Amino acid sequence: MWCGGMLETGIGRASNLALASLPGFILPGDISASDRYYQRDITNERFVLNDDSTITVPTGPGLGVTMNEDALKQFTLSETTIK
Repeated sequence: MWCGGMLETGIGRASNLALASLPGFILPGDISASDRYYQRDITNERFVLNDDSTITVPTGPGLGVTMNEDALKQFTLSETTIK
């Protein structure tokens, strides 16, 4: 199998990396470094290329990333509360 993407935020990139690191994903993906597309992301973790052109898979809970709440507020265009 194959998994890839290009313009995702850190959340989407972490999802792609989690999938691409599973057994059976044997074809190289096109998951790129987020700093190529975003000066500021909505996750605290940045995805950068290692010297061997790989990207390290996060190891924290869930997808392994945490939200940058300030950046998320900056980029939010609208908000709806459903009660």
